[in-house]
Amino acid sequence: MKRAIVLFFVFLMGYNDVKSQEVRVMTYNLRLDIASDNENAWPHRKRFLSSQILFLEPDILGVQEARPNQVADLKEALPYYKFIGKGRDGEQKGEHSGIYYNSKKVSVAQEHTFWLSTTPDQVSTDWDAAYPRVCTFGLFTLKENNKKIWVFNTHLDHIGEVARKEGMKLILAKIKAVNTKNYPVLIMGDFNVEPDSELVTSLKLQFLDSRNQAKYVFGPEGTFNGFKYNEPVTQRIDYIMVSNQIEVEKYAVLSSAINLKFPSDHFPVFVQFNLK
Repeated sequence: MKRAIVLFFVFLMGYNDVKSQEVRVMTYNLRLDIASDNENAWPHRKRFLSSQILFLEPDILGVQEARPNQVADLKEALPYYKFIGKGRDGEQKGEHSGIYYNSKKVSVAQEHTFWLSTTPDQVSTDWDAAYPRVCTFGLFTLKENNKKIWVFNTHLDHIGEVARKEGMKLILAKIKAVNTKNYPVLIMGDFNVEPDSELVTSLKLQFLDSRNQAKYVFGPEGTFNGFKYNEPVTQRIDYIMVSNQIEVEKYAVLSSAINLKFPSDHFPVFVQFNLK
């Protein structure tokens, strides 16, 4: 009887250890704050968007198109979250592809932002890109079990095909350079290409598409809605890609709306996973 009780508690301890490894991440193109969006402009939707994030409570959140005032608004609205990242125009200027993280759950050991160009350490535009593009990354530690994971967040150019391909090559080279201890890696963001593109096909030779790996999938396949509530959403350009040490449990594209209005022109992509 005593042996059975001991085994039962050993099982519970093991179960809790597995549960403690669950991680929730989200990528969200916020749509920049621009007055010409009129009723869809940021002041009309920022409360909806921030409350959505608070409800889902991701441990790590990558955002794109976040102008400095939007970064500040979310910092104020998300009390337990801290932020890393620089704007694409240098320091905190211009749009950010930054990362928020729940400081109760995770900490960051290293962080850096670089430009997707041949001069990645300075503000720059290269190849056929329409705008400067950046990637922000961090080495995160899960406080509950001290496990570590690299997270890379980016927004590839919407015009330049060469810029997208070369930008992703730079990201992969940076991962190889910094991940000397072979920690799990996650790449997320707005790639501005669909799943059958050469870029995604090539990326999948090294990383796994979380949608394809998930045990449970929820929501539409498309992620770009263009604020068009009454049209089907079929264009999938936002991704969370994972290394093979990551076991994806749930994947969702969240198409929430209030009064026929979306909180952004992109849907957020939400993933829950375990570290093997």
